[in-house]
Amino acid sequence: MSWGTELWDQFDNLEKHTQWGIDVLEKYIKFVKERTEIELSYAKQLRNLSKKYQPKKNSKEEEEYRYTSTRAFLATLNEMNDYAGQHEVISENMTSLITGELTRYVQELKQERKSHFHDGRKAQQHIETCWKQLEASKRRFERDCKEADRAQQYFEKMDADINVTKADVEKARQQAQLRHQMAEDSKAEYSSTLQKFNSEQHDHYYTHIPNIFQKIQEMEERRIVRIGESMKTFAEVDRQVIPIIGKCLDEITKAAESIDHKNDSQLVIEAFKSGFEPPGDIDFEDFTQPMKRTVSESSLSNSRGDGKSEPKFGGKSKGKLWPFIKKNKGAGPEDFSNLPPEQRRKKLQQKVDELNRDIQKEMDQRDALTKMKDVYIKNPQMGDAASVDHRLAELGQNIEKLRIEVQKFEGWLAEVEGRLPMRTEQARRQSGLYEAQNTSAVNSCAQDRESSPDGSYTEEQSQETEMKVPATDFDDEFDDEEPLPTIGTCKALYTFEGQNEGTISVAEGEMLYVIEEDKGDGWTRIRRNEDEEGYVPTSYVEVYLDKNAKDVQITPENL
Repeated sequence: MSWGTELWDQFDNLEKHTQWGIDVLEKYIKFVKERTEIELSYAKQLRNLSKKYQPKKNSKEEEEYRYTSTRAFLATLNEMNDYAGQHEVISENMTSLITGELTRYVQELKQERKSHFHDGRKAQQHIETCWKQLEASKRRFERDCKEADRAQQYFEKMDADINVTKADVEKARQQAQLRHQMAEDSKAEYSSTLQKFNSEQHDHYYTHIPNIFQKIQEMEERRIVRIGESMKTFAEVDRQVIPIIGKCLDEITKAAESIDHKNDSQLVIEAFKSGFEPPGDIDFEDFTQPMKRTVSESSLSNSRGDGKSEPKFGGKSKGKLWPFIKKNKGAGPEDFSNLPPEQRRKKLQQKVDELNRDIQKEMDQRDALTKMKDVYIKNPQMGDAASVDHRLAELGQNIEKLRIEVQKFEGWLAEVEGRLPMRTEQARRQSGLYEAQNTSAVNSCAQDRESSPDGSYTEEQSQETEMKVPATDFDDEFDDEEPLPTIGTCKALYTFEGQNEGTISVAEGEMLYVIEEDKGDGWTRIRRNEDEEGYVPTSYVEVYLDKNAKDVQITPENL
């Protein structure tokens, strides 16, 4: 089965067929290229999807990922990211192994095809030239033969005519001989040309064209084999990532199986347990007796201590009903006294751990600088030892400040931990004072009061513990606190990232309102707008207090 022998007269059709084969190959290349673009787009969408649902750093979402169900979801997001990576691998491998290779092969194929058909056309032109030469030789031989016949007839005519001179007869005879000789020469030339053409034609149809068509056939068969191999590679590229994709899916399944509903339930308890006891029964108040209404010792506040009554409902006091208290929209106190005992203890412990990590970090930097200074002292050519003294001094001051902070928070932590295990009478008094101090919105402070064993209390004790503010309805317990008035403005000298609860981030050069001065703890309370307020280090801002104005506005003159 050879194109050279079977298709010797189908030059034009073979040219069209091979061009069609190249078009098919280019179409397949385009198909694979679009597949790689789809894989890349899919991988990008998967990565964006995974990134979209990743927890934001230093946000409430990050805290939620301590539950096994949310950790499993996070593991799913991470595995989906790896899953997307495998689709990128598919795209890369298809691009390099198929698209790139076939594109180069198509260029080579076009050049080879062009060369083969150029040789075929050249052979066709050669045989056509030989044919034209044969035809010209044949026509010349035919013409010369006719001319010789006419010359012979003319000679015979002249020779038979008695009126013609002998000279004219001789001339006619010579002309006939000349034409006859020319005919013989043309015959010999025609014969030679015919033999040559037959030889060329035999070589053309049995040697040259078969060889050229055989090369074209081999070229076309290589193209067919190559596209088949590319299709196998197309499948193999997918098959290679199946094990890794399977591992991703196995990890997702493993993460799902790791979900522990009992553990998550326990975490909810740890997250929201207040440490308070449920309120006791409310005593019946007999209004038929002419007596002053007082707060029963067995009311909601009785859960805080058997020997102490709470301040009367009034103002904005929020130190009594932990289950029903609204969260403060602004920044909470530095000691987290606005939180229930159990939550306060956790926050304080986190703060102590954070400060200890900061201390360790500063100490590591100090140790490194100390070693660097020793090197400079021993090898002055490497650097000036005095150049690190300023930084060492700064680190020492920072460490000292952090240690003071740790002592302060450890003191509050010790107070809470000492209060939580058992509710002694003294602890109840401290708790009552701690709760009453949360009523800063009305600038009042409640006094401890003692209960008698029968649940009653004396008029003198009641008078001492009454709030100094007008009493309001019980609904006032759920009103939002009035915002603190501004007492001045401040300008941020440095950028501060407020990552801890109660702090606020500021940018260098930003103008803000001051609502509370530094109480000696190194923090100033500021406000950006109605919804954003918090504490910043006093050393980070330059404060401009206005003692005469109740509410200060930031104007261009302040800037």
